[in-house]
Amino acid sequence: MIERLLPPEISAVETRRDVPDAFIFPGEAALIEGAVAPRFAEFATTRHCARLAIQRLGIAEGPILRGLKREPLWPAGIVGSLTHCTGYRAAAVARAGEMLSIGIDAEPHEPIHDRVVERILVEEERAWVAGAPANICWERLIFSAKESVYKAWFPLTSRWLDFPDATIETDPGSGSFTARLLVVAPPGIPNQFRGRYLIEDGLVLTAIAVPHQA
Repeated sequence: MIERLLPPEISAVETRRDVPDAFIFPGEAALIEGAVAPRFAEFATTRHCARLAIQRLGIAEGPILRGLKREPLWPAGIVGSLTHCTGYRAAAVARAGEMLSIGIDAEPHEPIHDRVVERILVEEERAWVAGAPANICWERLIFSAKESVYKAWFPLTSRWLDFPDATIETDPGSGSFTARLLVVAPPGIPNQFRGRYLIEDGLVLTAIAVPHQA
């Protein structure tokens, strides 16, 4: 499903179930040492997806370690994003020469507690949701979109981006959204990101692909 939200330069792999005995490198195993079995399987399966996606680009696989902010550290020449939630794991990667950054996120299509909504959505987003079409958990969609924004933003800036630091404008007719940053972006970094979303099989999926500027 996630590949439907991304341009053809991006290689994406997803699965709805964990891969038994999925291979991980020793350095990756150290990141998950002591984890309970479900968490270990989630971690290994997500990286399994990433390795398959990288192989499809014709690039040798390697360990995907973790930075100080828990961001994935991709092999040289690769940009990408990982996501996982109950019943879903996915990875999306591209050659660094073809794409500047990627952000993907998956969430269960379920309501979010009101107290969490107040922390995630800014006032104008809550006002839009109040009049939005029914039968869609728009708060969850906006949360997912902001997760994708952060995953695309951080590799470009090495800066934290909180939920109120961006507003999401959703276009239900096209299945797309625009994220407008409310913080000053570093020189050369866009102050807004455009993405796409999909609601299917009990999931909310969002994706952002940031191309190189002309």
